[in-house]
Parts: sequence; structure tokens; C-alpha cells
Amino acid sequence: MTTGLRYVYAICRPFDAALQAQLTGVAGVPPKLLSHHGLVAVLSEVPEDDFAEEPLRAHLEDLDWLGVTARAHQGVIDALTTVTTPLPLRLGTVFRDDSGLRTMMEAREDEFRRTLDRLEGRVEWGVKVYLDTESAAPERPTVAVAEQATPGRDHLRQRRQRPRSHDELWRHADRFARGLHEALSGRAEEFRVHAPQNAALSGAAGRNVMNAAYLVPRGKSEEFVELVDRTKDDTPGLRVELTGPWAPYSFAGEEPA
Repeated sequence: MTTGLRYVYAICRPFDAALQAQLTGVAGVPPKLLSHHGLVAVLSEVPEDDFAEEPLRAHLEDLDWLGVTARAHQGVIDALTTVTTPLPLRLGTVFRDDSGLRTMMEAREDEFRRTLDRLEGRVEWGVKVYLDTESAAPERPTVAVAEQATPGRDHLRQRRQRPRSHDELWRHADRFARGLHEALSGRAEEFRVHAPQNAALSGAAGRNVMNAAYLVPRGKSEEFVELVDRTKDDTPGLRVELTGPWAPYSFAGEEPA
């Protein structure tokens, strides 16, 4: 088995703090640093048998392999986030050798510097709002009330109520999510609103109403978290989920116009 390909996790500025002594990355290989023109690439040397173009393409179809690799990739990014502001690269970013990596760094040098200036000292927080339609739905009529209605009349009433209550739930969830986003975006320097997650893919309970990311200075993160925490129990049937702090994945590209 041959080693030598460069699997790159992130680009950052030089930093003095040491990474965790036992930190391993993709393929169980410890990360190392490559400095070039005042920038640093964080990489691992990985086997060509697994990370050359053809085997890597095949591995990316293997969910077990992909899960292990993604966790190792994320572990390195998390470790970097504790000592610097990394600019994460996509999972599976591989170069043939140091020379190819340096060429890429030179070609994108201005972009990297602008983005690192914008992200310096900032972290990403993710906020999702879920609607639990079961717990939020109106209670069914009591037995006494149900017994008073004729079967035909009760059926018609339920048919009229069902779409109205469903629409009301969604309007209520939408108002809550919009209000929360307005409050949180006022505490963030930038935000990104992503498409709602598919419950079948994410495994999360309920319907995803809001899926947003916020770029927050580290020094203001505590205030941001407290603001989210104050909203968590405000509305029955709605669940607010906070994740982070992360490296600023959602903001790693150029700032949109």
C-alpha cells in the first residue's frame, strides 16, 4: 500500500497553539501543517489505494466508509476551531503532492485571505425549528360531545376542521420561526437560511420549519445561546434545536451580494 496523497481539511493563518497530541484524522493519520505564502494548509498523507480518484469515487458511495471518514474529518476541524479560525474545505479534497497543493493555495490566495479576514474570531451556530404536528394538534372531542353528534354531522365537522387546524399549525410555526430568526439575525454578523431538512434523511422527529446558520463573534456567543435558550419552551408543539459552535462552514465561500 502506497502513501503520499494529501488529504486537506482546511486553510488557516499560522497559529502557535499545538493541536491535541493524540489527534488522528482521515485514515487514522495524524494531521500536519504545510505553510505557504503566509497561509497554512492542514492535511494528512493518505493511501493512494483509497484516495486516488477512482477508489475515492467508489468509497463515496459506501455509507459506512463515508460516515467514518466524515467523523474523522470533522474531528480535525473541531480541534482546529479550538486554536484558530479554520476555513474548512470539502470532504474528500485530495491533492497528488505538496506542489499541487501549493499551486491551489497560490491560485486562491486572495480569496482565502479575504474570507479568513471576514471569519476571524467568529464561529457558526446552527438553529433548527421543528413542528410536532401530533402534540400541537387540537384535542379530539370528549366522549360526551362526540356522542351528541350524529355520525354524518361529526364526519363533516372533522373534515372541515382538519385542513383548518393543519393550516393554523403551520401559520403559527411560520410566525414563530420568522420572529426567532429576526431576533437571532440581530445578534449575528451574517446568516444563511438553508432548505428544511428531510425527516427521512435526518432522522429528526417532527417537520423542519426553519434551518438556519448564524455567524457570531466568539465573545458574543454566550448571549446568542442564552437568547435561543429563552425561546425553547415558549411554544407547545415546537422544538428549537441549537448546535455549535462550529467552524464557519456555511460562510466559507465568498460573501453573497
